[in-house]
Amino acid sequence: MNRSLDLTLLVLLVATALLAIMVAFKDLAMLGMALQKSGRLFLGVWPELLLGFVLAGLIDVLVPEAVLMRWLGEQHLGYGILAGWVLGLLLPGGPYLLFPLVANLMRQGAAPGPLIALLTAKVLLSQIRMVSYEAPPAGMADDTRSFCPKLSLAAGDCTARPLAVSPVP
Repeated sequence: MNRSLDLTLLVLLVATALLAIMVAFKDLAMLGMALQKSGRLFLGVWPELLLGFVLAGLIDVLVPEAVLMRWLGEQHLGYGILAGWVLGLLLPGGPYLLFPLVANLMRQGAAPGPLIALLTAKVLLSQIRMVSYEAPPAGMADDTRSFCPKLSLAAGDCTARPLAVSPVP
């Protein structure tokens, strides 16, 4: 385990302990309620978390490091960004799969650019998010209009210019 992870864990432990102490001093019953709510949250997401970590471990074992470096390494950065972008578009699942997978790829030596492209494509262009959350309130027409700017942003199109905004009279 590297030093930055140790520091992150320490900060998380200290913040949790301080908040727990503050809540306990305010009302001990609130601390019990907070722990119950935390337990319910954990029970609701543990299968997805477990499967995400198992999948990340399986990919770690199945994908040789040479292949990973060829696809997502520093040597062919443009190709790696394109590969990360396509992988982000095709990758199913939510954050429980995405973040363990990206953390594992980073630990294996994947370059930051392809990983950022993967994250951006997955977050901005997630098919499930677009159909579930954006299309119902905005309608499919608005959702498809917003798809092209997201696509260019996820692809790293730095030449896309922002829309001109006319001044308010």
